[in-house]
Order: sequence, then C-alpha cells, then structure tokens
Amino acid sequence: MTLDHLCQMVKDGQDFLVIDAKSGDDITRSVLTQIIFEEESKGQNLLPIDFLRQLITFYGDSMQTYVPSFLQISMEQFSKNQEKFRESLSSALGGQKPFEQFEDQIRQNVSMFEQTMKMFSPFGPNDQSSPPSSSEHGHTEAKADQIDELKDQIDEMKAKLDALAKDKK
Repeated sequence: MTLDHLCQMVKDGQDFLVIDAKSGDDITRSVLTQIIFEEESKGQNLLPIDFLRQLITFYGDSMQTYVPSFLQISMEQFSKNQEKFRESLSSALGGQKPFEQFEDQIRQNVSMFEQTMKMFSPFGPNDQSSPPSSSEHGHTEAKADQIDELKDQIDEMKAKLDALAKDKK
C-alpha cells in the first residue's frame, strides 16, 4: 500500500489503522503525518508557516494536552460549515460577498481559542493587575500583523473572484 493510496482512502472518508508488520505497533499517526508532509512537499501548501511554528511551540508546553482537542473541534466546525462556504462562493459569482461567513468562522475560531487560553492562563496578557510586558506587546503586534496579512489575502481572493465573475458575464 502506498502513501498515495492511503491519502485517497482518507479523502474518500475511509477509516483505517496502519500496523507495523515487524513490531505490531500502531503507526497510523506517523503515516498520516507523512502524507501531510508529502502533500506539502508537492506544493499543496495548506499549512501556513506561522501556523506550523505556533504548533511546534505547543510541544512540551503545559497547553499541549488541550491543542489536539481544540484543533479537532475547529476542523469539525470548519467541515460542517464547508458546504455553506461553497454555496457562498458560488453565489459570489452572482455578485454577493462570499467571504463574510468565512471571516466570521475564522473570528469565532480565534475567539474560542483565545478564551480557552485565558481559562488556563490566569496571569496572561489580559490580567489587568500589571501592564503588558514588551514581549506581550510584540506578540500582540505579531497577531495584528498576521490578521492584517489574512485580510489582505482575503481581499486578493475577492478581487480574483470578482474578475472571474466579470469574465463569465
């Protein structure tokens, strides 16, 4: 069985386990990670570099146990809203704004993540008893820059969709 075959099985919604023939160990997680690596190396860049860096920072951190649940819930929510998003995109070709719902979903996910982090970090940046440190201020600026970059990317996508809509008319 090849990684490409397993990748297609995932895309087809087939659930499977991968067991190492010699040791009998379950290596499904490693194989799925390898599939992601292969897709990324083919130019299918789905995971932004900043996301990967942030994800790496959670390894060994006290928040590590909460990240998998948060990511799973976020992906499930995204999947549920995927059809609505597709409908919005197709209606965009009719002149409506398709990204409002997507932007709302991103805001909700970010908000949920921030609220989760606040629950487990009582002395974080939102603690009003002390002024934010310079590193916290830099982190806030970095977040703002990332949000601005995402907004720019969304604006570019909107412009491309508008151009496509004009071409179809």
